[in-house]
Amino acid sequence: MTAPTIAPDRRRFLGATATAFAALAASGCMTRGAPAPTRAAAVGDGFTDYGALVPDPAGLLDLPQGFSYRVISSLGDAMDDGGTVPDRADGMGCFDIGNGEIALVRNHELQPQHDAGGAIAKGFGKRNGVVVPGGTTNIVLDAETLAVKRQFRSLGGTIRNCSGGVTPWGTWLTCEEAPTGPGQRYGDGLERNHGWVFEVPASARGLVDAVPLTAMGRFNHEAAAVDPATGIVYMTEDRDDGVLYRFVPKVPGRLTAGGRLQAMVIDGLADTRNWLESGSTAAMAVGQSYPVRWVDLDTPEAPADDLRQRAAAKGAALIARGEGLHMGFGRGGSEVFACSTNGGAKQLGQIFKLTPGLAGAPDMVELFFESESEAQFNYGDNLAVAPNGHLIVCEDQYTDVVDNHIRGITPDGIAYTFARLKAQTELAGGCFSPDGRVLFVNAYSPTATLAITGPWAA
Repeated sequence: MTAPTIAPDRRRFLGATATAFAALAASGCMTRGAPAPTRAAAVGDGFTDYGALVPDPAGLLDLPQGFSYRVISSLGDAMDDGGTVPDRADGMGCFDIGNGEIALVRNHELQPQHDAGGAIAKGFGKRNGVVVPGGTTNIVLDAETLAVKRQFRSLGGTIRNCSGGVTPWGTWLTCEEAPTGPGQRYGDGLERNHGWVFEVPASARGLVDAVPLTAMGRFNHEAAAVDPATGIVYMTEDRDDGVLYRFVPKVPGRLTAGGRLQAMVIDGLADTRNWLESGSTAAMAVGQSYPVRWVDLDTPEAPADDLRQRAAAKGAALIARGEGLHMGFGRGGSEVFACSTNGGAKQLGQIFKLTPGLAGAPDMVELFFESESEAQFNYGDNLAVAPNGHLIVCEDQYTDVVDNHIRGITPDGIAYTFARLKAQTELAGGCFSPDGRVLFVNAYSPTATLAITGPWAA
């Protein structure tokens, strides 16, 4: 798919922006401001949860009464291109591709030593002459029945495709969590530097050309989210001393044309992590808004993997393990929600809300939620905005005794448990179908992609 060129004059730009918002809704990137079908899930109307979890007879995923799931794709399933479904399913986006079909574009966080599910014909990078196994698969479903119509490898030759984000023009941004390359740590045998963002059309019919979007930076990428009003792309970084980035494209909707990479500065607040030392108090209070500004970063290709340090030297605020990122839409316009996996006084996780400024006003950021107990959420990772405005957060906690959950958070900041995975692996890739009736989610390893349906607004 070719990204549209957005015309520079105001009238045509506004028309393209309206189209982009419609495309965003159609992509499954549901808006926070969407009305709930019934009063029970409405903001401030006493909603607390969907009820107690019912044990799953199959021993995979416990859900509330009235909800059910089906497994639509699993590790080792035969694909239409002759390969099999690879392991380590991570970030994922859902798109309406027309003709009664929806497509899931699914990341696979594979490293060079992992099984690709069969030989990959082409891709970005090689190790010792063999295309490296990371990348994406596309699953095309009947929009009504959710029957799998075809699935295939759509991107190859990348490493550790962790998360990403949907675009309003019908593509998936898949991000490498792997700033490595020849002569660098873990780079033995690699022929090219890695740590980039790549773009995969939801309408792909097979392997696409793997083109790194180098102007968007080389770092330990996690997720991305596009503001359809401006085309600006926000990006998280999965490191304890990471920062929040944004990419301002030269041509909105055409990322290959280049642009400026920037980092978020909160004047007077250099650290959002709230990691407390003895006797100290939290630096960033829940619910308090702060104006932000953005500083330009040169040499985004960062051969030394030092973007975050250079950003911090310019005053960028530190964020602990930035992971899930999702675009919503509230009364004031666009809202970007970002998850910090181990931020907060209890180091259980935080969620930030960034509101881009309108009419020359500054962007604002607030600490929307900070987990105070494992019962709220424990190491939140991928997140999505549900049709009723709730956040849906996938947990990524690895211990011998902890089950990972899907947690919900209401617009009022009330956390509840929606699902419990009865397997020692993470949940990832949560995203809604364009009509809002299905939540798709991945069990990471062994790969299992699930479709969850039920009384979402009840």
